[in-house]
Amino acid sequence: MSFQTIKAEQPQAVQTLQNALQNQKVSHAYIFHGPPGTGKKKAALALAKAIFCLRSDTEGCDQCVECRKLEHGNHPDLHMLEPDGTAVKIEQIRGLQREFAYRSAQSQTKIYIILHAERMTVQAANSLLKFLEEPNSKVVAVLITENGHALLPTIRSRAQWVPFTPAAPQVLAKQLLGEGHPPSLVYPAVHMAAGMEGAREFIQSNWFAELLNVVIQLAKEVFVDLSSAMMMAYHKVVKTELIDHIDKLMDLFILLFKDMIQVQWNRKDSIVFKNQADWIAKTAFARDPAFWIRNMERAAESQKRLRFHANAQLALEQFLIGLEGR
Repeated sequence: MSFQTIKAEQPQAVQTLQNALQNQKVSHAYIFHGPPGTGKKKAALALAKAIFCLRSDTEGCDQCVECRKLEHGNHPDLHMLEPDGTAVKIEQIRGLQREFAYRSAQSQTKIYIILHAERMTVQAANSLLKFLEEPNSKVVAVLITENGHALLPTIRSRAQWVPFTPAAPQVLAKQLLGEGHPPSLVYPAVHMAAGMEGAREFIQSNWFAELLNVVIQLAKEVFVDLSSAMMMAYHKVVKTELIDHIDKLMDLFILLFKDMIQVQWNRKDSIVFKNQADWIAKTAFARDPAFWIRNMERAAESQKRLRFHANAQLALEQFLIGLEGR
């Protein structure tokens, strides 16, 4: 991993970190916050590599012994914590403090990265706060979180914030298409993911391609024969592993309905389901824009119910029935 691998997606974050390295003003603590899939962990490891590197001040060289150790996941002065179950617990922070009581093994700096830092218990957060204020040696902390405001105010005030923002879909699509990934997967993926990591995860998952096909099949059927669409949903979603991705199914329906509006507004180049352009062009004008907007709202409402643990099968059936009402 290196800054170069995420620079196109997160130029501001990379510039902030490289400026600190170049000016020898690396903070003792950072909060990397932003949506999942925006490269926060990669950036933290790239920062660690640059700090440890024996040949460069702003970017790991990938050649020296320090860089190679980090790449192989066995650098003795880099420690990574992630939640034990659902939370980062005080015992984990105390273990980190004991580890850091010793001198660094080889480099002059020790680094720890806490993933999902917002999941620290209150006791763990208070223990970490004391460690941030009184480290026993030269230490750099990186707290990675999707919601930095969920951290204790006292921790937030003692760390430098580095925001990671969703990358533009066009930037992601250009790179992924250049790598040879099929457009039918790339365009939906980059509109659903916040960054390259998330988009690649979608593209490389078998369920994602299956879900795309099912959404198109359901959309083509539900406005013609509701009972047939309900049967299809039961056999192809409810009775398969796709039921675990019902929230993403709603995301795809929202994108599809948005495509209908894009066509009506003569923005065909902006549609996501480009491999369905002919069908979308024929279907879009069969209803007015308000119809497609209402259906987008229905999908969003279904997602809201799912977040509050609604039954997935019931939510899907209610959504399809709602679409039929026109």
